[in-house]
Amino acid sequence: MGLASSLAWHWCARTNVPPAQAAVAWGEGAWRLLARLHGLAEAPASAPPSTLTVCAAQALLVVLGPADELPWVEGIAYAAPCGQAAALWCPTLHEPDVCAELLARALQRRVGRTPLLLWPQPRVVVPLDRQFPLTAETLARIGRHWGAPRTGLSAGGAP
Repeated sequence: MGLASSLAWHWCARTNVPPAQAAVAWGEGAWRLLARLHGLAEAPASAPPSTLTVCAAQALLVVLGPADELPWVEGIAYAAPCGQAAALWCPTLHEPDVCAELLARALQRRVGRTPLLLWPQPRVVVPLDRQFPLTAETLARIGRHWGAPRTGLSAGGAP
């Protein structure tokens, strides 16, 4: 969802970097992350079930869960809730230079959903209220929704 706000604000570096609670990937990075997640979802039955959840939109994949369980792939970034506004998630390295609670309220009124991921590039607001468990079925549904990858990456496995 595009971001246009009547509040004037900018991104600034976070002074206290929080632990990541989400992995965020766009475009080709999202396809790489999807392929990586397929490997995690196909863990042996003896492995403990994943606590990770996923949200997806066109060209975007967000994986939510404990920092030590979040995957890494090239092109990924990490997010966490803002300290002053738990329903507003931002990159772990950046935050708005205005009161996060006021910005969160303004965005929630406009979007009508919560929690929200506020992202600098592309500059968007993404609802995080439709999370699904990390399963092979969920990942296959995301891959089908996205269509064929643009680079040679397989929707069902590694490159």
